[in-house]
Amino acid sequence: MPTYIVLGKFTDQGIRAVRDSLKREDAFRKQCEKVGAHIKDVYRTMGRYDLVATLEAPDDVTVSSLLYSTAALGNIRTETMRAFSRNETEEAFAKLT
Repeated sequence: MPTYIVLGKFTDQGIRAVRDSLKREDAFRKQCEKVGAHIKDVYRTMGRYDLVATLEAPDDVTVSSLLYSTAALGNIRTETMRAFSRNETEEAFAKLT
């Protein structure tokens, strides 16, 4: 299953209710389960982003849907990257022309 790295920043609304962020994470985990995705890790971070999460999902559309739904709540804005495993990278290298 593809892996995604999600970088998150709290909105003004989200930071005002930062104490609820663990509950929001739990709700996001449940949403992921409903659509066949799985959160591997979530970290609160210092610096440009307030959190980093890694998750596995069946496809890009599933991840987009999850993150649109999450962003619509108004607590966080995200930037998402598709991550490639070593095996996937080897497959890509094998197709180099």
